[in-house]
Amino acid sequence: MGENSGIAWTDNTFNPWIGCTKVSPGCDHCYAAAYDQRYSGGEHWGPGAPRRRTNVQNWNRVKRWDREAAASGKRTRVFCASLADVFDNEVPIQWRMDLWQLIVETPNLDWILVTKRVGNVERMVPGTGFRPNVIVLATIVDQSEANRDMNKLVRLKRSGVVRKIGVSYEPALGPVDWSPWIADLDWLIVGGESSQGGARARAFRLSWGRSAISQADGTGCAVFEKQMGSNPQDDSGNGIALRDRAGAEPSEWPSDLSVRQFPVIGG
Repeated sequence: MGENSGIAWTDNTFNPWIGCTKVSPGCDHCYAAAYDQRYSGGEHWGPGAPRRRTNVQNWNRVKRWDREAAASGKRTRVFCASLADVFDNEVPIQWRMDLWQLIVETPNLDWILVTKRVGNVERMVPGTGFRPNVIVLATIVDQSEANRDMNKLVRLKRSGVVRKIGVSYEPALGPVDWSPWIADLDWLIVGGESSQGGARARAFRLSWGRSAISQADGTGCAVFEKQMGSNPQDDSGNGIALRDRAGAEPSEWPSDLSVRQFPVIGG
């Protein structure tokens, strides 16, 4: 929940609380909901379900990460949150205010805030906007979500609410034309869906990853190919066999897809 994350694009994950509500096709096979079902019977998931704030020791470890980053001179990336959405409107306001204060107190960390509720961001940010060590990523899984949410995301940057923005195109569920917005993006993370809880992963076409790389080329937007997922396919819909169950081993990919770039966030 936790330290030294297995997620390739971050160093650590931090969950200030646990719980959420599914709001997108991308949520259908949500690993966080499966986690809550396994350990809490699903009591923190869904409309009206109480979210659970994590303990003070979990919050305090973030300050330790900041001290260690300061001592080493190397900034540390923190993904917030893997088991929740910080812009969930069913979370008590004070919890979010405490999180904003924690971000202020940890200037040596690069905070990666990932949300499926980008429309809530503007009204929930601290009064003066986010510090420079924050990037907001909107989860976008297909073209219809891009058409609905990308202008909201770009507006956050152009208005100064946040300095860096990006997209978590994971699980990628269809091709997306990013061209209307790519010049404003700082980061584009791409990933196919991995199988969760017995559900078969939905297909990820390798051409979607290639398209993302091509569209970002020369724009200043960093691209990070996270994984091919558990059901990678070629352009004809033929399955591609990979040894890694999540398709997360770059040595198994075509070389043109092995792209893992990071934006400069804080510092």
